[in-house]
Amino acid sequence: MQQAMDWLKAHSPRIIFLVIVCVAAYVTARLVSRALRKALEKSQIPDASIFVNLARVLIWVIAVTIVLKPVFGVNPMTLFTALGIGGFAVSLGLKDSIANTIGGFQLMFSHVLQPGDMVRISGITGEVQDVTWRQTVVRERDGNLMMIPNSVLNTTLLEKLDPHNEASVTIPFTAKPNVDTVRLTNELLSKIDQSAHGLMDPQSPPIVRLTGFSPAGVTGNIIAYAKPHASQAQLIDAVTRSVSSSDLFTDLVASGDAKARDVLATQNDADGSGK
Repeated sequence: MQQAMDWLKAHSPRIIFLVIVCVAAYVTARLVSRALRKALEKSQIPDASIFVNLARVLIWVIAVTIVLKPVFGVNPMTLFTALGIGGFAVSLGLKDSIANTIGGFQLMFSHVLQPGDMVRISGITGEVQDVTWRQTVVRERDGNLMMIPNSVLNTTLLEKLDPHNEASVTIPFTAKPNVDTVRLTNELLSKIDQSAHGLMDPQSPPIVRLTGFSPAGVTGNIIAYAKPHASQAQLIDAVTRSVSSSDLFTDLVASGDAKARDVLATQNDADGSGK
């Protein structure tokens, strides 16, 4: 016990100095992170965690450099020289992480990709949530989070989508010949609003668009817009179920839309099994 007390007395200045530097670095990192987030919101630079994390790392590197000599007796230049020699070997093992980090900076500074963008990447469609050190986080409409390495985004096809177009779903139909198009339109819109109101974007009302004629009758499309984070499959199902009972239709899926045909087939199978 006495030896421990003697050791604490002998090294108390170093310990106090280390604690002060650590507390100062922690407080500085918090303040800088908060200020940086506010600055990014006001500037044209996207608000991504990669910039905040870089600032935190830089602050703690400076803090470690400050305490090396007075606390541990290590010359910072000697340590950095040793790190420089071993850094080459380490970089070979971390080449994927380095490529992802550099890819993240390229995406952000070139404004190719920003949080909030709607994108399609290798068949994955969703909203960009964040760009981190290693990966870009994309949230699909069903809520799934996809982690895509930043290096992949620089070497693959990246499609930025208009949010209005991305939210749209199209359900084709064929109405009876000589149908009253005004009555048809009003009936469809009324049924859609009753059954799918909670799934649709209130700022983008559904559209009934007639496209032409076929041997079976008048062809057209129902175009509806899913609200943010709502499932497009659920919207297609709700619209299809609501309008399929209309006596003005010849065949809801006569034009061959795969999504609508599958939804209606599922509905018919369920009805048949219920009987």
